[in-house]
Amino acid sequence: MNNIVYFEIQSSDLSRDIHFYQTVFGWKFTQVEGLPIEYYQIETENMSGGLLKRPAGIPPIHCGTNAYTCSVLVENFDETSKKILQAGGQVAMAKFAIPGRCWQGYFLDLDQNTFGLVEADEKAQ
Repeated sequence: MNNIVYFEIQSSDLSRDIHFYQTVFGWKFTQVEGLPIEYYQIETENMSGGLLKRPAGIPPIHCGTNAYTCSVLVENFDETSKKILQAGGQVAMAKFAIPGRCWQGYFLDLDQNTFGLVEADEKAQ
């Protein structure tokens, strides 16, 4: 109980951002018809989410995140970071160690949404 089971990403350019997340993480997107907003179901290996048309303007840069920030568990932080940058994403907070647990870092997608990467590594220092 009380586990996060679903996530949503807001987007001002749905096709661009679908391409970004497909390229970086291999997620699958299916449009959901009959909703009052343009919406795509996201299927990942172990969690479902949604990508929706942003209902308001993009918040200004450098004003902080006003939402939960989700982090994606990846096999190789550095390889995934390269994919993010090649797909047009940006580093929000460079890779750092959580000693004895993992490598962590944060990025911005093409719509300025913040998300994290985590690579489990008990030897991280």
